[in-house]
Amino acid sequence: MSSYAQRDLPTFFKEQLRQTKVNFERALDCKHTDFDDLYPYMNEQPQFFWYKRYVAWSELLTVVRLAEQLGIEWTEDFSEQQVEFIQGKVLQGKVLDYWNPEEEQEESMRELEEEK
Repeated sequence: MSSYAQRDLPTFFKEQLRQTKVNFERALDCKHTDFDDLYPYMNEQPQFFWYKRYVAWSELLTVVRLAEQLGIEWTEDFSEQQVEFIQGKVLQGKVLDYWNPEEEQEESMRELEEEK
């Protein structure tokens, strides 16, 4: 029997949710993800970053859908706004612009200004 079958299902899904959230956030920030390793020749194509974001978003929605179907609470690691985005399901520009809470956005802006 696999080690996954022996694990506590809610714990497993919460771990998967955290991983897919981090993966999506890395894709938003144009940082390296496993997807880059699958298509290394595509890194130079501008549309690659959009495609990578959509793949990460789909992965996140899939894990959330499975958690919901199994009755596993998934919202605890997400802000209220992020939960609304996920429930809306469509990766719109506002998701890309406002995924991170305001404090994180302000901190990022300060860091960028300090680098100048």
